[in-house]
Amino acid sequence: MKKININKYKEDVMQKFAFDFKQWMSPAVRDYYSLFLKKTNYKRENILSWIREYSILENGESIKVAQAPVQVSSEARELFLCLQTQIGKEIHVGEWFTVTQDCVDQFSHVTGDHQWLHNDVKRAKVESPFKTTIAHGFLTLSLLPYLTGSVDASKPAYPNVKMTVNYGLNQVRFPYPVKTGSTIRAHSRLIKVSPIKRGLEIEKEISIEIQGTRRPGCVAVSVVRVYF
Repeated sequence: MKKININKYKEDVMQKFAFDFKQWMSPAVRDYYSLFLKKTNYKRENILSWIREYSILENGESIKVAQAPVQVSSEARELFLCLQTQIGKEIHVGEWFTVTQDCVDQFSHVTGDHQWLHNDVKRAKVESPFKTTIAHGFLTLSLLPYLTGSVDASKPAYPNVKMTVNYGLNQVRFPYPVKTGSTIRAHSRLIKVSPIKRGLEIEKEISIEIQGTRRPGCVAVSVVRVYF
């Protein structure tokens, strides 16, 4: 008689149901559903991943299960332990920044994206549901380093590191358009820190607040690597 792993079967069925369920949702509801799942599962997943993946030793080694030890410096270990106390917390709120039509036009010039929704003020006033031009989603995304203060050399986020590298993005959404003339700012929440060779990998969820608007203009998970 063929044996069935009941737990594995139940897990597969639930994952399929969750996937199908999300497909029925409108994009707006899907964003809220994903945010709800993140918040409800955060504490459990954070604790389990910490137990499952890493163990910080007194000699400065960080061991990942089933892998060779990752050697970390005393500086990296100190920053790692400091950041662990901030997991799940908002660690930065940026300054307000106004997205002008000139800013949008310059981005259009650089990228070659001259859609009337972004550049034709007169047409947008008549035909656009927003009654004005809007910023490109990728323009909002490109402003993340500035909005999070990452480009301010006089105020480094991690003063003791030798090099900081933008490693990429895990997820990006644009829940609401940023209208031209809007004022925006970034909220950064630390979600994960992992030891890597010669440094740390840091993941932050960055949400772009639009002044006077309930929904954010962008939500992205940024991955940065710092080297000592």
